[in-house]
Amino acid sequence: MRAAFKTLALISASLGLTAGLGSHPAKAADLGLITSGRGGCSEIVFTCENGRAYPLCPIAVTVAGEVVTASLHLGHHNAHVRLVPMGVGYRYAGHGVWLDGFRENALLNFGKHSRIACTIEHS
Repeated sequence: MRAAFKTLALISASLGLTAGLGSHPAKAADLGLITSGRGGCSEIVFTCENGRAYPLCPIAVTVAGEVVTASLHLGHHNAHVRLVPMGVGYRYAGHGVWLDGFRENALLNFGKHSRIACTIEHS
């Protein structure tokens, strides 16, 4: 058991997973969307190249203001989306729809073959 912990410590140290050893903490904007918690659906809106706007309505938000779960308004229906941990950027995934993004740029995916470039507008 002790050998397994030593091996795990060596692997995590070699990958740079140890705290404080040259690691650069990710900014909150890289981890997910940030909200002030004051507004509702109009606070985070994805404006896309197809001329439509898709508001994101936060449901669960961390103390730091990071949106964990939300409702994405797609016009004819709403999709419940959840933050998926990513190495860089963010992904909010729901049934048949997901958002991949980094800071204010995002791709809104409707299934495997349909995607739209979007930008985030914060109000």
